[in-house]
Amino acid sequence: MSTQAIESLSEDTVRRIAEERDEPEWLLETRLNALSALETAELPDVIQTPGRRWTDLGALDFEALVDPLNQSDATERSAGDDEVVVLPFTEALDEYGDVIEANFGSVLDPEHNYLTALSVALFTTGTFVYVPEGVDVEDVTVRAEMNSRSLFSQTLVVAEESSSVTILESIETGDDEVADDRYFSNLVEVVAGENANVQFGSLQNLDDDAYTYSLKRGVTDTYATVDWIESNFGSKLTRSDIETELNGDGSESQIVGTFFGTDDQHFDINARVWHQAEQTTADLVTRGVLDDVARSVYEGVQDVGEDAWNTSSYQRENTLMLSDDAEADASPKLIIHNHDTEASHSATVGQVDAEDLFYLESRSIDSRTARNMLVEGFFVPVLEEIAVDEFRDDVEELVIERLQ
Repeated sequence: MSTQAIESLSEDTVRRIAEERDEPEWLLETRLNALSALETAELPDVIQTPGRRWTDLGALDFEALVDPLNQSDATERSAGDDEVVVLPFTEALDEYGDVIEANFGSVLDPEHNYLTALSVALFTTGTFVYVPEGVDVEDVTVRAEMNSRSLFSQTLVVAEESSSVTILESIETGDDEVADDRYFSNLVEVVAGENANVQFGSLQNLDDDAYTYSLKRGVTDTYATVDWIESNFGSKLTRSDIETELNGDGSESQIVGTFFGTDDQHFDINARVWHQAEQTTADLVTRGVLDDVARSVYEGVQDVGEDAWNTSSYQRENTLMLSDDAEADASPKLIIHNHDTEASHSATVGQVDAEDLFYLESRSIDSRTARNMLVEGFFVPVLEEIAVDEFRDDVEELVIERLQ
């Protein structure tokens, strides 16, 4: 699926962004190559059935949405340990340029699709997280506000051997003086060294005039772990891709997802894991709720390679409908290339259980309160998978806000 060129975007625009940030030549070349790739790059694949495209990314007017020279954000970064590096790219390039150059684009190809190329060419904000060997830190936070029509963000996490880090990021709308639709792009690369442990939590709660594209991908070395927590509550249209390549023997990944859609929100949620090595483990679990005329599309892929012996891979996705006019589609997939694996997948779509609702109402609980209690209970199995108290509390609060 292709898209039209953005006439207002030029090489001069990209060079100006790089010059204003005093970036090294290699990064400028990466940006320019991404810009050139826009001429032939395709939009991300979307699930299709005969006569229907489930998510229409081609309908986005990028000429109107993208304003590359007027990007603005307010981002707060904090780390609970002086041994871990948490810096914006503009500052990190001076001291850690060699580490960034060696890893930037090694996990996520900038020319992977049209939207990744657009983001790499134009990003002005982002975070570099570097965890040296043996360092263990739990409370790295990145809280951002979007204050412009468009914003492109790039995050790179490098965790060296036997290190551990938990990163929590959030994005919400700040300056509400922007009257037009907005576009937010968020690319994240995670490099987990041998026996490293990375947990990355992301919470998106932008206003309903925003279009959001997010692609997060991690790679694991031997015995490494990359866990994702992905929660989407805001935005008019959200395309979210979470991916892990299990390249080291004994490595693991868990992808936990939540979403809650109201009005006419649209969520296109994708979780993918590639088992490339022996004795790897993956667990994909997503739960979402839809009300009004909201819509969700989910695709989960577990790909077990020919050399990925003795692997375990599990996937489950459940959507709860609060309205007869809401709509949900799910497409879980298993791609198995050898026989020595345990793998399963499931997906369900349903409404609030009438018997459970009747039981609560018969105990003098009004219908709305009873329904809300059941919805909160629906999220419990996923919330229990979130080991970070702060993140779990934030998700619970947003669920309650939506129900109210």
